[in-house]
Amino acid sequence: MKKNTQVLLAARPQGAVKASDFRIDMNELPELQAGQLLIRNHFISLDPAMRGWMNAGTTYVRGVEIGEVMRAFTVGIVEVSKHPAFQPGDAVQGLLGVQEYAVSNGEHLLPAAGKQFPLSWSIGALGMPGLTAYFGLLDKGQPKAGETVLVSGAAGMVGSFVGQIAKLKGCKVIGIAGGAVKCRYLTEVLGFDSAIDYKNEDLHAALKTLAPEGVHIYFDNVGGEILDKALLHLAFGARVVLCGAISQYNEASYGGLKNYLKLVTARGTMSGIIVLDYFPRAAEAIRDLTQWLNDGSLQYKEHIVEGIEQFPAALNMLFTGENFGKLVLKIS
Repeated sequence: MKKNTQVLLAARPQGAVKASDFRIDMNELPELQAGQLLIRNHFISLDPAMRGWMNAGTTYVRGVEIGEVMRAFTVGIVEVSKHPAFQPGDAVQGLLGVQEYAVSNGEHLLPAAGKQFPLSWSIGALGMPGLTAYFGLLDKGQPKAGETVLVSGAAGMVGSFVGQIAKLKGCKVIGIAGGAVKCRYLTEVLGFDSAIDYKNEDLHAALKTLAPEGVHIYFDNVGGEILDKALLHLAFGARVVLCGAISQYNEASYGGLKNYLKLVTARGTMSGIIVLDYFPRAAEAIRDLTQWLNDGSLQYKEHIVEGIEQFPAALNMLFTGENFGKLVLKIS
């Protein structure tokens, strides 16, 4: 019998995630039944949403139960199949959890990215984060040529794609990131018009200079104080897209907004994006993203950590800002 290394949720985090919140187990794989397939995971996606999944209760999905395999998007290769729609050697992606192997009935599995791209891109550029950026900007933000788009967390996977797609649509793009290196990456590599280093610059003063007529779309990945300050700079008819609040996930309670009435005076809107709602339209996004990656219109950066035992430390990199690019865990 094959042994399966799994990362289980051992405790609900209080504040920042700790190694003791997880337990690494090795269990025997069950015998496959008719209609099932065995997938060996090669890469695990590390995403800010995981922090919310570790809480009790249900938001848009139920929280992971204590003792359960930690939820995660993964990509891997089918090793054994008793399912008519899948063959050994097929590359697939899905919510298969932080584990070396996964047994699936095939439900909600998607084919991995084509062979012209690395396998890991299926859980990044052509996976959930890429789809989030695509639909969050184009469906929720509805950019128009000439508009100004502001993106927080802009050096991350979602933010970097939002900014680049906005440029493809003819917009002026301002990115917010932490540190001079990340800000130079936004302007010199990704083609953003300008970048603001929130750690060393006054955001309010910078936006008065860079967006004197206001921001038409604010794509928010961080929440908290940066969101509150950005609201002061909304242009008439602005759209605020709420994707995440990584600055708040480890806090006992989220900070309130003081400047929300700017939405009223700007006649603006604020809406949230949950990418699961768009999975029926995934092919639409993957078609365009594939074209843009192939022709060089989109630049993509990965940060790969190796070893399933590194999961707790790697996950925390999202909240300390240590990662640079899409954070992926490679199973040795």
